[in-house]
Amino acid sequence: MIQQETNAVITFRKVDFEKDAVMLHQWHHEPHVIPFWHQNLSFSQYAKHLKGLLTDRHQTLWIGMMNGEEISYWETYWAKDDIIGRYYDAEPFDQGVHLLIGDTSYLGKGLAKPMLQNIMQQMFSDSRTARIVAEPDTRNAKMIHVFKKCGFVPQKELTLPDKQALFMICTREDFERRLTSDL
Repeated sequence: MIQQETNAVITFRKVDFEKDAVMLHQWHHEPHVIPFWHQNLSFSQYAKHLKGLLTDRHQTLWIGMMNGEEISYWETYWAKDDIIGRYYDAEPFDQGVHLLIGDTSYLGKGLAKPMLQNIMQQMFSDSRTARIVAEPDTRNAKMIHVFKKCGFVPQKELTLPDKQALFMICTREDFERRLTSDL
């Protein structure tokens, strides 16, 4: 999809272990990623972790691309089947999203918002999904700001096993309203 804000073609493809493991391992070792993802593991540990994620049927792993350049990593998941489903009244088709910009040359360029909007459109293309949830680390002010710009509304702080999180929800209506106000 061509994003008006960036005049760029944003696409997503599913993670392929053979093609992406080394790149994803490197991205998870970037200084801006480590505090929020905690996956600065050895390659063998990370490879085992990634293989586990790829066989987990409640989520899909994506590589986000800008004009064909691989720049980001995404996880979309069914919230009810995820740990977050224990912390709120999850509907059967609520989806959730995690993301990181891995390629450091793309940091600070305002790309997280259009990329998030793009994947949210993809998630909401499932007509059964009325809400998308996110639970960014409370210290990650930049991502919280991006989520708000895309229509997410903070609900409450949560203590999750791996972080102190701000639980946020975006309804289909809030997302569509936010998209049309950006035009």
